[in-house]
Amino acid sequence: MHAKDIFETYKTTFSFEFFPPKTEASAEALFKAVKELEELKPTFVSVTYGAGGSTRELTHDLVLRIKKETQVTTVPHLTCVCHSEKEIDDILQRYANEGVENILALGGDPPVNLEGYDRSKDAFQHAADLVRYIRKFNESGQHPNGKGFGIGVAGFPEGHPGTPNRLLEMDYLKAKVDEGADYICTQLFFENRDFYDFRERCELAGIEVPIIAGIMPITTQAGMKRMAELSAGSRFPASLLRAVERADGDKEAVKRVGVHWATEQCRDLLDNHVRGLHFYTLNKSDATKEIYLNLGARDSAALGGRFK
Repeated sequence: MHAKDIFETYKTTFSFEFFPPKTEASAEALFKAVKELEELKPTFVSVTYGAGGSTRELTHDLVLRIKKETQVTTVPHLTCVCHSEKEIDDILQRYANEGVENILALGGDPPVNLEGYDRSKDAFQHAADLVRYIRKFNESGQHPNGKGFGIGVAGFPEGHPGTPNRLLEMDYLKAKVDEGADYICTQLFFENRDFYDFRERCELAGIEVPIIAGIMPITTQAGMKRMAELSAGSRFPASLLRAVERADGDKEAVKRVGVHWATEQCRDLLDNHVRGLHFYTLNKSDATKEIYLNLGARDSAALGGRFK
């Protein structure tokens, strides 16, 4: 289903994110999780794209497998880094031919194995440039659906790590939307006030597309530290840190704390009319399923994802 149709059909969307596995064993474990999460009736799922396109083929293969073996709309990520215009065009044409209807357009990071990589050589310097190109592809009529790709972009409730100036940050986000983005999916956050403030600032900037909130439940202390490193600035509220400390290294207790915190985030967001919830699953199903159960729901329809 095209993004525009999704947001016209559902008052609240529920989506899950996966990353491409690198071994056969992890691929089978992932797909077991995908099938389990399909039972929750997500509105769509997304598949990440490695730094500099390093998982290009793995992303493509996973997108097609989910599309072929499930009934779920699948949204591949696509980044600017390490790509020529022709490469991006080839990827878009390939997805179009295979019936993929949506793309999440991102700036992306250079791969760690290319130290000193010169970004000036890339055809697309910013996500807005990529959005503009996808829109031009859509206007060319090359997609068999007649509408082209639905386009999602990233938002950063806690601030973009590469843009300390919060006013400029909102200008850049507005530029992505003005170039043709259909919705915004936010980076993970742990304090809902950051999301509400972000949503209000989008409104003040004249950004009117749907904004989906990114949720990642903490399941281990090691995972929490990785989140802090990967998201380059995630703020962990003191009350959450105290709860994790009270677990005193008990892995099951830490997981319970993380799932409880994420559940309360989701409950509050739903009560405050969030347009969608996007779960960063880390390729596992248990934490997301527990959150649904804690919210008293068997699937997304019961959480508020019914047709309008």
